[in-house]
Amino acid sequence: MWFVVLGTLLVVLKVADFGSVAGWSWWVVLSPFPLAIVWWAWSDSMGFTQKEQMRKMEQKKADRRNKALESLGIKRPNSRRERAAEDVRKRLAAKVEGERTKVRERNKEEVRDSVFHHSRLSSQFDPDSHEPTEKKK
Repeated sequence: MWFVVLGTLLVVLKVADFGSVAGWSWWVVLSPFPLAIVWWAWSDSMGFTQKEQMRKMEQKKADRRNKALESLGIKRPNSRRERAAEDVRKRLAAKVEGERTKVRERNKEEVRDSVFHHSRLSSQFDPDSHEPTEKKK
């Protein structure tokens, strides 16, 4: 690309008879154009152009994906640091939720045991005295 820009600039300066470029040979003025062709042929054969196009396409896809997620209200972390922080938050949330689940289970067991205990006691009540009586064997 730079060869084309340089060649175009030299042609404009030569046609305008500006400075020392006006006295240069046309071969020297037009030499950046064949150099640009050689550069493009070499970069295409080495895969630089293809890789650059693929990188740009992947970036467009990632931008489009992130935009769609943001419009849905889902923000995905972009950097490694943000992903690591998100992982830590998820692990802490899972730990807290695990502790809450344990407390809920313990509370359920206490309620279940207390209901069972009260039902056993209520079967031992003498309806007239309202005091628990011993079970007869």
